[in-house]
Amino acid sequence: MNTRPTTPSGLIWMRLKKNLPALAGLAIIILACFISIFCFLFIPDNSPDCNQMNLALSTLKPGSKVKLVQIPIVNQIEKSSILSRLFSGTPGIYKSIPVDSVWIENDSICFVEFTGDPSLKMLMEKQPIAKVFSGSDSYTKNGKYFSWSNTAGEVESYTIPEMKRDFFKNRVVNQRFILGTDRFGRDLFSRILAGTRVSMSVGLIAVIISLIIGITLGSLAGFFRGKVDDVIMWLINVVWSIPTLLLVIAITLALGKGFTQVFIAVGLTMWVEVARVVRGQIFSLREMEFVEAGRALGFSNFRIILKHVLPNILSPVIVIAASNFASAILLEAGLSFLGMGAQPPTPSWGMMIKENYGYIIVDAAYLAVYPGLAIMIMVLAFTWLGNGLRDAIDAKEGMGSRV
Repeated sequence: MNTRPTTPSGLIWMRLKKNLPALAGLAIIILACFISIFCFLFIPDNSPDCNQMNLALSTLKPGSKVKLVQIPIVNQIEKSSILSRLFSGTPGIYKSIPVDSVWIENDSICFVEFTGDPSLKMLMEKQPIAKVFSGSDSYTKNGKYFSWSNTAGEVESYTIPEMKRDFFKNRVVNQRFILGTDRFGRDLFSRILAGTRVSMSVGLIAVIISLIIGITLGSLAGFFRGKVDDVIMWLINVVWSIPTLLLVIAITLALGKGFTQVFIAVGLTMWVEVARVVRGQIFSLREMEFVEAGRALGFSNFRIILKHVLPNILSPVIVIAASNFASAILLEAGLSFLGMGAQPPTPSWGMMIKENYGYIIVDAAYLAVYPGLAIMIMVLAFTWLGNGLRDAIDAKEGMGSRV
């Protein structure tokens, strides 16, 4: 039985499946989309912008494991909805204190402060420096009872045995920092995953803006020709002659710094190539029989372009969109590195490189290398997919016309 696809899209998918780099790129992109949407539900630091700082944990090595005493915040915190946790993260409900050791003496909790130095840790364990929580730290001594202020601001009293069981079960945790921490003690793994959302968002919205502008102008220039084509081509050539990064910087300076401005700035510089390709494709289609038939039937030019011409040029536009997506990620990273893109504390890969590139010459190069690897992987994924789509679409085998 012949299972060979008979539709153009089926033939394209059949060829694409044989291209392993393209499939790998597609898998990476799907994974990045999943991380972008759901990252705050599973990353270790799910606070807004992954901005939970602890200077005592500054520049920890990848794989470091730290014991944390979690103290509930006294102030009442409103319960956030699932959509708020999904898109904005969960406000911190604990103050985390890194310790080397923690124990209970009578009705007081004592600990040895975290040092990060194994030799110093051994010395301090021989001569412990006890720290006792006071009322300002959400703990108060109350005779034989121990008062505990929960996250709703309500004071709950425990007997000492109850307090010990609850404390060591729920308030002492061991956290491993898979990729280490930055100079502010923030979890680098969480910030890199959250940075995927920034890059994918900028890429998606910038590509949508460029497609809307590019397809509109390219369609008008290619279909009507004449003076319309001359004016649009003049505009295309002017924008084309300006270096992309310089134009993005100029637009960013005009619109101001920020996350939203990056979308607009990058999108407004990427439409030129789309317009040129669409114009060239429509040149070869406007004299086809189905266009003449539409005119004979009295269809408007808008309907002919929208329903009959554009569907026939979507394949090369999709290839350009994949390429532009990679370019948008690089432009966003470059703008953030220059301080013109997403502003702190928003987790952006370009901003992470800017903050940590000085560590490359010391023993913490990973702080800049990991975000750089993330940029490289995403750009490579879209490049692989774009090349695979181009090869699958351009192949002539099996694409003969059917009568």
